[in-house]
Amino acid sequence: MTSENQDPWDEGTPVPLYVITGGPGSSAKTFNLVTLIAARSEPEPAMQPEQAAILSMCTYPLSVAEVSAYLSLPFSVVTVLLSKLVDDERVEAIAPVPVAAYPERGLLEAVIHGLRKL
Repeated sequence: MTSENQDPWDEGTPVPLYVITGGPGSSAKTFNLVTLIAARSEPEPAMQPEQAAILSMCTYPLSVAEVSAYLSLPFSVVTVLLSKLVDDERVEAIAPVPVAAYPERGLLEAVIHGLRKL
């Protein structure tokens, strides 16, 4: 029988986020929610579990927001982890395509209209 003070679902105290990040982040890298992350190496057994998880899940590029959601960690913590992985050349950060790089709607409509005439 369990005592009144013992909760069978108690998972202990949560790990402070600075333990996961290894201390305060001091990286000059900037990530935004839609920056794509692609793994460039395989996880190693001695790696921090969160960093190994990032390498495992990013075999296909994922956004920083997706990585944050899958790990259930705040965006700020994920950016510190990613900065370390970028510094170690284990992941590549791919900037999103700026809206200005897309062709104008009128140009696309003209191309479609021309293709339909063929």
